[in-house]
Amino acid sequence: MAKNNNEVETKTINLIGAGTEITGDINSNGDIRIDGTLVGNLTTKGKVVIGETGRVKGEVNCKNSDVSGEIEGKIVVSELLSLKISARVNGDIQTSKLAIEPGSKFTGNCNMLDSEFTKYGTKSEPAGKFAGKPAEAEKTA
Repeated sequence: MAKNNNEVETKTINLIGAGTEITGDINSNGDIRIDGTLVGNLTTKGKVVIGETGRVKGEVNCKNSDVSGEIEGKIVVSELLSLKISARVNGDIQTSKLAIEPGSKFTGNCNMLDSEFTKYGTKSEPAGKFAGKPAEAEKTA
């Protein structure tokens, strides 16, 4: 059900099953679950779930993401990124909120931004009242 001609409902769930390999970029308005392999960039306004057998080699841009598989490339999440115990990320992370389970592996840089400053990877400046300011020493009485 569409709200108007320019807005598509985001309740669609797309699945790339185990044993499936896709080469090319994917753009979607709905949620995506990857249990196979994607070689290319993925952009969606919904949630991305990378299952334990899922592999992505390319950039991922989304609203929320749960990663149990592997990502080789930058991941930009405007709200919450969850790295599960079996997750393997080799690349930079840009997100508002990050949850990392013990046992997951992450190699790269992480940039935490306020959600109002990230919209599917369109902004990359640090946000917040403390961004770029050194920590002040505590005063003792």
